Order: sequence, then structure tokens, then C-alpha cells
Amino acid sequence: MLKSRIQQGFAQSQALHHFPADTFPSVHPVDWLHSHFAVGGWSPLQRLGNMLTAHMTQIAPHSGFTWHPHRGLEIYTWVLEGTIHHEDTTGGKGDIRAGELQRMFSGEWIEHQELNQTDQPVRVIQIWFVADPTYIELPPHYEQVDQSDLPTYRSDTATTYHLIGAESPVESHVDARIAATVVAPGGTTPFEPPAADEDLFLYVTDGQGWLRNADDEAALGQYDVILARHDAPAATFTAGSTPLHFLSFYLPRFLSE
Repeated sequence: MLKSRIQQGFAQSQALHHFPADTFPSVHPVDWLHSHFAVGGWSPLQRLGNMLTAHMTQIAPHSGFTWHPHRGLEIYTWVLEGTIHHEDTTGGKGDIRAGELQRMFSGEWIEHQELNQTDQPVRVIQIWFVADPTYIELPPHYEQVDQSDLPTYRSDTATTYHLIGAESPVESHVDARIAATVVAPGGTTPFEPPAADEDLFLYVTDGQGWLRNADDEAALGQYDVILARHDAPAATFTAGSTPLHFLSFYLPRFLSE
């Protein structure tokens, strides 16, 4: 596994951190593209083990990334709103809609394009992992999974979809568990700490609310980030007047104690 790269002094030795969205860079390199880099790029979280990037990308109507190559990567795309069209050199092809998950394994080489062919903006979270050397010689391949096919846990006020791990049907060649949670307006759900051999990177993708424990309360907004160790205090998430959406990444340990 690659060594994590975190800006010196950024994540101090505490069990639970909250960082507002503007801690991380937002970029607008061309008129049709906006991105927020929680991991990767110019983020202080330059790399978390084998996870190179976790970032929001918004693509304007009738725009997108035309044919381009990737090598040695496993890329996941979780669509937040709109529809993005994918094509690749394996013959993989499809429209990926909100709530659907795409996985693309590049192997030694793949080319693909990602296009917004609609009249509405598209917003996605893209997650790039360095391919595990054990699998790098596998041929490139493509997978698309509907939200209804993901293992789902529901309570009275929250729903969690297991994207990777936890019996997800998504084929995965990475050491990670990833879940998407939606908390209903005014609802609460427990904070799930990582296991002893994991750390947690959590990315708020929509809505606003609070993370509360016995000693503290943090107001949460879109694109905020939480980092946590296995010894983080018991806490709960509470949504505000709109649903609170977040992605939880349980990764091999990257925080110091």
C-alpha cells in the first residue's frame, strides 16, 4: 500500500476532526467545469493510502471529458444529480443517473469519455484508487450498478447504501469500505467509527446538519470533511431542514495517534 500524504500539521493527533468545505480547494479551470478536491490535487489531504482522490465534479450541459486514457487505476463514480454518459474502449457504455454507481478498472490501459449530453448540470463524486499490484494485469473492465441493487440499511430516519464491501455486488480490487448515507430532515443516525485497523474519511455531499457528541457540536455543510480514528467518541449525525447526505470511506489507517 502507498504511504499517505497529508500536509504536515494538518490533521493533529486527535480522534475526531471536522473541517469546513473551504479548507479544501475548489477549481474552475474551464467554463463548463467546477470541482471541489477533498482528497488529491491541491488538497492538504494529498493522498490517503492508495486513494489518490475523492472530489466533486460538476459538468455544465452539453460538455464533458472527451476520449482520454487511464492506466493503473480503479475509478468509482457516484452520481449526485443529473445523468452522465460513459463510453470506453472495452465496449462499456451507459448513462449513469443519480443514485447509480460506476466502477471502471483501467488495468494497464483504457480510454474513455464522460459527457453531459443533457440540458441540466451533472454533479458526481469521483474516487480514484491506485490499482492493487495483485490485479494490475487483469484486463480493463467496466461495471454499473443501480442504487436498488446495493445492500441497504434503513432506520426510521436514515438510509445507508453500501457501495463497496458489506456484501455489495460491486466487484472491488481495493482495500476499502465505502457507504452513502441519507438522513431525513430533522432525523438522526449514529456515527459509525472505523474498525481498529481503519481510519474514516467522511465527505458531506449535500444538505446541512450537525455532528454531536457529549462534549461538542459541529455544524455541517456541503463538502465538509470529517476524519476519525477507531477511538473517536460516540456521536450522532442530525439533519437540518433538508436531507443530509454523506459518503463514508473506511480505509487502512492513515491518521497518527
